[in-house]
Amino acid sequence: MQNTAEPAFLADCPTRLAIDIISDKWAVLVLFGLSHQPRRHGHLVDLIGGISRKVLTQTLRRLQQYGLVERHAKAPREVEYSLTDLGRTLIEPIEVLTTWAREHGEAIVAFQEAAETAAALQARAAS
Repeated sequence: MQNTAEPAFLADCPTRLAIDIISDKWAVLVLFGLSHQPRRHGHLVDLIGGISRKVLTQTLRRLQQYGLVERHAKAPREVEYSLTDLGRTLIEPIEVLTTWAREHGEAIVAFQEAAETAAALQARAAS
């Protein structure tokens, strides 16, 4: 069988890096949380349910390293984060994915539940 993968998805290509970034659920939520205005760390924790302070800090640092987020220290205890111009370019694709999830989320849940039910029935039949 011949490998028909496009060069865009090889391990060292920019497309794969972009997919790695947007496949991280916390990164997408942080980017979207910063989409309307700069925010402080504590406000992002409150805005993004379920993220710990440690994971938020790690995510913000990683997004800074990618050039997607900027850190603004007004004073030692007064730090805000905002999107860079590059970071703002991801908002539209994130909104498209969010719309898709709203429109198709129930169907995915239904398929998951059906698969779990089928697996449970098979397990009972096998025992």
